[in-house]
Amino acid sequence: MKIFNFIPNFLTLSNLFFGCVAVVYGVMGDLEKLALFVSLGIICDFFDGFFARLLKVDSKLGVQLDSLSDLVTFGLTSSIVMLNLIGSSSFVIDNSSNFIISLLPVSAFLITIASSYRLAKFNLISVSETNFSGLPTPANAILIVFLPQFIERFQLELFFENIVVLMILVLISSYLLISNHKMFSLKISNLKLSQNKAIYILFFSSVILLIYFGLASFTLIIILYIVLNLLRAIV
Repeated sequence: MKIFNFIPNFLTLSNLFFGCVAVVYGVMGDLEKLALFVSLGIICDFFDGFFARLLKVDSKLGVQLDSLSDLVTFGLTSSIVMLNLIGSSSFVIDNSSNFIISLLPVSAFLITIASSYRLAKFNLISVSETNFSGLPTPANAILIVFLPQFIERFQLELFFENIVVLMILVLISSYLLISNHKMFSLKISNLKLSQNKAIYILFFSSVILLIYFGLASFTLIIILYIVLNLLRAIV
């Protein structure tokens, strides 16, 4: 039935809806609920592709909707989290009368710009089944939106109070999004250890981290993902 062909687009639009709600909570400063709705968006983002392949729906409209939804749910929300963190740093608060320094929080939107560039580039190139070029926007969102839980769990408030640390994080995040570094996809065509070693390491490490650190582990998992890819490039 043709109605089933709309399932992928429905999930994509649901992703966008959850992203919009996450933005609202982020603007209000509720980063915990922002992370919750971004997580719901990630689930929708996964299943829209799953059902598109299952139903063999290849829609140019769906591709564009997916990118636009991802820009809001993963790109804009990540910037809003960093906007909050930079804006609440003691350096910005203590120097709020300085116009230039008061503008520092808006530098967080570099992540949105980089996400937009990445998604546009992604639509124009052939997609590899085994590798991504640069850090995928959902992975970058997980890295950033769960950062407050990571900071609280490991009591890193003083470290992330440093404006230099926060600005470097924005730059690294933006760079990884638009870089050409090869990063392995989690799609596997077989279960051979020799061909999927990095995926198995990431999977079992993620389970252990989730058990011990809960939500705070999501940031650690993406850091591990990045490190594994860097080591793979070196070796």
